[in-house]
Order: sequence, then structure tokens, then C-alpha cells
Amino acid sequence: MALLHLQLFLSLFLLTIKSFNGALLLPITKDPKTLQYTTQLLIGTPRFPTKLVVDLSGGSLWVNCPPSSSSRRLVAHGSLPCSMAKSDARRTKGEFKMSPDSLPASVCDTHQENPITGAAGFGDLAEDVVTFAGIGSAATVDNFLFSCSPEYLLQGLVNGAKGVLGLGRSKIAFQSQLVNNFDFPRKFSVCLSSSDGFIISGTGISNSLSYTPLVGGSSDGYYVNVNSIKISGRRVALQPIGGVQLSSVVPYTTMKSTIYAVFTKAYVNAAASMNITTVSPVAPFGVCFRSESAVPEIELVLQSELVKWRIQRSNLMVQVSDSVMCLGVLDGGLDLNDSVVVGGYQLEDHILEFNLGTGMMGFSSSSLLMEGNSCSKIRALVSRSTESL
Repeated sequence: MALLHLQLFLSLFLLTIKSFNGALLLPITKDPKTLQYTTQLLIGTPRFPTKLVVDLSGGSLWVNCPPSSSSRRLVAHGSLPCSMAKSDARRTKGEFKMSPDSLPASVCDTHQENPITGAAGFGDLAEDVVTFAGIGSAATVDNFLFSCSPEYLLQGLVNGAKGVLGLGRSKIAFQSQLVNNFDFPRKFSVCLSSSDGFIISGTGISNSLSYTPLVGGSSDGYYVNVNSIKISGRRVALQPIGGVQLSSVVPYTTMKSTIYAVFTKAYVNAAASMNITTVSPVAPFGVCFRSESAVPEIELVLQSELVKWRIQRSNLMVQVSDSVMCLGVLDGGLDLNDSVVVGGYQLEDHILEFNLGTGMMGFSSSSLLMEGNSCSKIRALVSRSTESL
């Protein structure tokens, strides 16, 4: 039955891909040590393999640029690309150690931030050749915009990473540039995995998603409105939470302390009613239990009781030893910018479709694992099957 579900899902997937010839598949891999999700692009001339951390909220692609790309061009301050980057910063030609004739008199500088450490700095906006995987072939953009950022911003990124691939809602974010260069529909889908996930740009990948509006937040990222949280079907005594951020760089769902205290108390009570025993917490987690196969499930109630996002055991419990599991939700303190940030662990093996044209997000309302599927299985099958497209 599980195989039948997977074959049916894949058939729908391939039907969608075939109906949109230009869709692009970008593989994602999770690093088990840092829990960061990475992908790779080929940047410059010659083509430099460039490992990048995937950030759903990132406003652009930034990279510690190799010095020897013969095709890279710095962008002039006051130009249209500089305006798209919303930059007011500049560096004059005289500030560079070497000032070739081709260098603009004033270079557009953009503000960059490391999403892991919070360190910030300025980088020079540049254009260069960027190549990435397509469905059955590779695709290249000759004038892809990104920032050449200082080396110190790499601290905290997974070993070997040279920058960050931002998928946020800015005009120079990765998928925004694909829309401009390939005339794609303004949508992309993400499927994170503990092993092999993927990004699909230019199309959706499933006809069986639930949909909820995207709302504004404190960053260029993606937010959905959460009216309430339920544990084992019972509503937690919280005020409507409002905009909840979805993050690929925060490893586990993080809550402001006041919300975390009420939520974890309700979860421990629900677990006790199932005779699940608490044990001493294991850092960084604040609530841990004796390992059990069944645990209380969580539902995020979105715009109505009819639209719910189920978070089940595979996305809730982190196995820290043979006998201990911990609730994968952390206390973010009182200064957390957003009340709740849904982390990568909770997003894994859920399809997320971001449609910027309609302002809606499609999502698989329960884990693909419940149907015997996974992002990793789908990516492997699609990679093989699309060779014939």
C-alpha cells in the first residue's frame, strides 16, 4: 500500500513537471552535525563548486567570492540592480586595493547577515555566471546577482560552506531571479529531509495540499497565521499567536518564553494522560520523556478549524538515546523577534509550496512518512525518472 501511495504521488509529480518544461530541481542535503541544510551552485568562470546554506528567510544569495572569476562584474551604485537590492551603501573606486578600468566609479554595497550567528556586514553587489541543476539538464544564468561578502561572515556556517542561498521575498532572492530570467510562475516548493531534500522552482509538486495565506512578519521570510495550538485535540490556553515564521536555519521550533511555558505544561499533562514518564532534560531541550512509540500530536490551527497542520511523532520527538526522547521545541527567551519560529526539524518531510503570485502557501497537512513516502524517496525517484523527459 505504501509503495502504491508513492507511485501515485510520483505520477502526479511527473505530470506536473511535464506540463511545465522549465522547472528546476535543486538538491538539498542536511549536515548531521550543524543541522544546516545545504545545496551547491556552480559560480563564475571557471565554474567554482560553491556550497551554500539554504535560508528560507534570506533576502539574497551571498558568498565569499573566489578572486579569480573572469566573468564577475561589480554593480554600480544607483543602477537598477542596486535599486532592486534596496541599497543605499556604496564604495568608491579609490577604496579598492586594485581599481581596474572596468570597475564602476561607485560600487553598490548590500547589507548581509549570517543567519546562524547574527553577524552582519556589507558586501559588494556583483553579477556572474551561475549554473544549477535542471530537470534532466543544467541551467545557466549569465548575470545572476549576489553579494561578495567578507570572509568573517562564514563563521558558524557548516564546514565548506561559502555563503547563504536566500529564498525570502525580496527582489534579488534566489527564486525571484529565476522568475525574472526564465519567465517562471512565481512559485516554488521545498521538501526538507534529514538526508536528501530538494527545492523545485517554477511549479508545484502535488495536487493534494492544504492552503493558507502568507502574512507579513519581521523579516523577508514566510509567515502563516496561527489562531490556536491543539495537543491531542485539546486547545492550549493561549491567545491567538498570529504570524509564525517558517525557518530552515533554526533547527527546532522555538517559542517566546511566555508561550513555551504554557505549551510545555499542556504537553507534559497530555503525555502523563498517556502514561508517558518525564525524565531529566537533555540540553538543548527543556522537556524529555522515556521513549514511547505513541506520543501526543500537535495541530496548528490556521485560518479556521478546517485548516490544520499536524505535527506528529517523527517531527516532534528527538531521540537522544535508546531510552530517552525529547520534545523538539525550545525556549527562545523573552527577546525572540517572533512569538513562534517553526524550525527545520518540524518542516522535514512536509511539502511546502510558496506561491508568491497568489500570496498563499500550500502544505502537506501531515508528514509524508505517514503514507510511506519521504522527501528523500521522492527526490531519488524524480532524479531517475526525469532523465527521460
